[in-house]
Amino acid sequence: MSATGGTTARLLIRAAGNSPVDIPRDPAREAAERELSKPMYHENDPNLLMRALDRFWEWVGELFNSASGATPGGTLGLVAVILLVLCLVAALWWRLGTPRRTPAPADSLFDKGPRTAAEHRSAAEAHAAAGRWNQAVQERMRAVVRSLEERALLDPRPGRTADEAAAEAGRSLPAHADELRAAARGFDDITYGGRTADEQTYARVRALDLALERAKPLLSTTTQGPAE
Repeated sequence: MSATGGTTARLLIRAAGNSPVDIPRDPAREAAERELSKPMYHENDPNLLMRALDRFWEWVGELFNSASGATPGGTLGLVAVILLVLCLVAALWWRLGTPRRTPAPADSLFDKGPRTAAEHRSAAEAHAAAGRWNQAVQERMRAVVRSLEERALLDPRPGRTADEAAAEAGRSLPAHADELRAAARGFDDITYGGRTADEQTYARVRALDLALERAKPLLSTTTQGPAE
């Protein structure tokens, strides 16, 4: 046998010994899954929270892209719309105040038994000294109305609201009608609208109370001349 023939025979024998063995597809997949499930391959994988956050931000990005495509002006137009909505929400929040969990009904001005104007003033000053401005404004407004009732400028009537008292008192005290309406509106905003009063709010109601004590009512009288 020649050298070339011997070499060829050896190569054929080696190739026959190293020929690949076919492995069925399912066992091969299972073996690969077992291998890839080992902890060494997942040491740097993000945790469940990070994966959830990634999916959330992907969803937000897709939503933003869809909205910007449907909004005139694209992304800039969408940003302008969002800013406009935020401005409207802020304006409503400022005007209406913090929403209450259980909004109180527009009930009467006096929530307890009858007390004198002096007693309401004393309670208002005590609240003001402690920095409880909401309660101070409420008690001072009650003192205003009770004082007008004691002077017979208002008829004592259970269930009267602050707005009703201001409207009735404004007819006999027209010079203070605007201040009375403003004080009643402030009382309602604090009591039923969740607004927060401050020292200046109380000072205005207190000044109105003191001014009304000195104010002279406008008496509606009709005079008729002698008959001819």
